[in-house]
Amino acid sequence: MRRLYVFDTTLRDGEQSLGITLNVHEKLEISRQLVRLGVDIIEAGFPASSPGDFESVRQIAAEIKGAVVCGLSRAVEEDVDRCWEAIKVAEQPRIHTGIAVSPVHVDKKLLMTPEQVLEAAVAAVKRAKKHVSDVEFYAEDAFRSDRHFLARVLEETIKAGATVVNIPDTVGYATPWEYGELIGWVMENVKGIERVIVSIHCHNDLGMATANSLAGIKAGASQVEGTINGIGERAGNTSLEEVIMAIYTQKGRYGVQPSIDTREIAATSRLVSRITGVPVPAHKAIVGANAFMHASGIHQDGVLKERTTYEIIDPEVVGIPKNKIVLSARSGRHALRHRLAELGYELEGEELGIAYERFLHLADQKQEVYDEDLHALMGEKPVNGSGRLVLKNVAVATSGQSQATATVTVDLDGTVITDAACGNGPVDAVFKAIERLLGCKVTLEDYSLRSVSRGKEALGDATVKVRVGESGLIIGRGISTDVIEASARAYANALAKARAIH
Repeated sequence: MRRLYVFDTTLRDGEQSLGITLNVHEKLEISRQLVRLGVDIIEAGFPASSPGDFESVRQIAAEIKGAVVCGLSRAVEEDVDRCWEAIKVAEQPRIHTGIAVSPVHVDKKLLMTPEQVLEAAVAAVKRAKKHVSDVEFYAEDAFRSDRHFLARVLEETIKAGATVVNIPDTVGYATPWEYGELIGWVMENVKGIERVIVSIHCHNDLGMATANSLAGIKAGASQVEGTINGIGERAGNTSLEEVIMAIYTQKGRYGVQPSIDTREIAATSRLVSRITGVPVPAHKAIVGANAFMHASGIHQDGVLKERTTYEIIDPEVVGIPKNKIVLSARSGRHALRHRLAELGYELEGEELGIAYERFLHLADQKQEVYDEDLHALMGEKPVNGSGRLVLKNVAVATSGQSQATATVTVDLDGTVITDAACGNGPVDAVFKAIERLLGCKVTLEDYSLRSVSRGKEALGDATVKVRVGESGLIIGRGISTDVIEASARAYANALAKARAIH
């Protein structure tokens, strides 16, 4: 079997599509988990796009070991140089540069001639090659390009020094048989293609990103690009967990072997969902809450007799354990640490102590703490670099149908402060009080509240997205059996991040 390289672009294509701003600590946390998952390449960002993205890529490059750290650039000299400045400290650096090649992009977006595009592509690869030996070239919108022009661009960039050539279905227009046929054509007709790794990058506009990626792999591609949970531009990117498990379940069909620890898939999915604020749909393949649930009586009967009647994947293979320790207010730190470790959270020392305090507070309100509660609990991790912020108390008084007064107490960097505000309903009043306490004015772009876990004591999981000025969105999450308190925790979490950034 040939080696399949897994290229993760959650921090680049995934983040930019959501309009959110992940801070450096959050990006590093995701990067560390991607290393544990076993991805080969982490595309850390687009350094030339902003000073913040440059710094995030630089810090990831400086810390992350065990994976190639890649930065994106356009086929522009300044972009390539900026990318190199960000990734040059990496253990294994890569520059990913490229340009659009389809007629509509060349004519209408770039306002260039095909010859100018070819010249820019070659110049960018040569510039990148002066900095680093590992250079990937992307031919944007390759699927809709003229094949003979695509072949010319690939041949010339390979001559210029590209080590990987990326053939994207940028707008998700392909079908599996068409995309597989294109990759096969490239493998047979592009001179020098045997000297490079052929990569595929598919989008999900027609719901076929995973199928197209598998078709491309079967046709000869040796690198697959995608994101965790399939987040990405428009309808998303290829879901890496889906491609990995499709290959895992039918190893002989594709002739490739990825170096992935599948037991880290569920933990990686949850981490990305928590940090980005994008929930995983219950019906999502591999990592959704219902992926291994059997409701039909016929299905239940079959699974109890023989698991493989209705389960093609053992849940434990993707990191979803079957056996559960019942956690309650009587459970100790060891039991909590053991259960969290099974769920993918490794905590020790002070970090474990903080988590245990939050756990006891929750356990006092519930007879049993479920896995879903623990995942939500871990979503309330302190905001690095923003100082210590603890929500101490929330009290709300309402008068009439819409008027409310909220009194909020927080511990801010060791000082307990209280303030109150009036608003159009309890949540609005709480948010205004928190803004007064933290001295931070933001624009609320989105607010959602959902139930997690089970029973009448189920937790409320609140997510807010706020914006400071013209900056990207900042995510805040909070949980509590009281939905007003959950909302307050989420808003305080977001404003703490906003204070740290600005």
